[in-house]
Amino acid sequence: MQADDQTNEQADAQAGGADLTRISEGTLAHYSARAADFREGTRDHDVSQNIAALLRALGAEVESKAGSKAGAAQPAAGPVLTILDFGCGPGRDLATFTRLGHRAIGLDGTPEFVEMARRDSACEVWLQDFLKLDLPAAFFDGIYANASLFHVPGAALPRVLGELHAALKPGGALFCSNPRGDNEEGWNRGRYGAYHDLAAWRASMAKAGFTEIEHYYRPAGLPREQQPWLASVWRKG
Repeated sequence: MQADDQTNEQADAQAGGADLTRISEGTLAHYSARAADFREGTRDHDVSQNIAALLRALGAEVESKAGSKAGAAQPAAGPVLTILDFGCGPGRDLATFTRLGHRAIGLDGTPEFVEMARRDSACEVWLQDFLKLDLPAAFFDGIYANASLFHVPGAALPRVLGELHAALKPGGALFCSNPRGDNEEGWNRGRYGAYHDLAAWRASMAKAGFTEIEHYYRPAGLPREQQPWLASVWRKG
């Protein structure tokens, strides 16, 4: 992998001049080689704020054991939703959505993650490359893309966002959280990433037919310079 990483790092940083197949294969190979370590390293990440943001947009907030709005504790009254976890990884959040009473379907391009997610969550999980999606039309109430869409090169982003838009039911919502940046993209330690600022991300989402519901930076409660993640929720127009 080190030789492959070095080759990738020397590649053109702009997706428009890069080979999308090589980008996808290189990034997936990175995760395949580190699947077990990734699972252990992210097992206890608290993303309840993100889960709550999507469910709130869909009219299905959740309650903590103490009765206050939290995001991952126990189900509250509301509709049973069909949710796509786009880039589900080992399946941590699939289990949460299921525990909250919803039908969660996972999607990931890394075979090792798909196997883990199926085993641990007992959910349906699809093995699909982000750049070769095959999604049913108007099927999902919500799409949860936590730390996944930033792996889509800028050259492919309009198409991928359009495919996610088409997969949502009318009025459906998309949540996404990505590491923010200054609209640069390229290889970073064996993975390809595109790092958008809020203005650029808004423009891409609007062009795909989405209307912004809310956005925020993470982790919560820290100065902006210590909040590397940009989270946002969008309604299908």
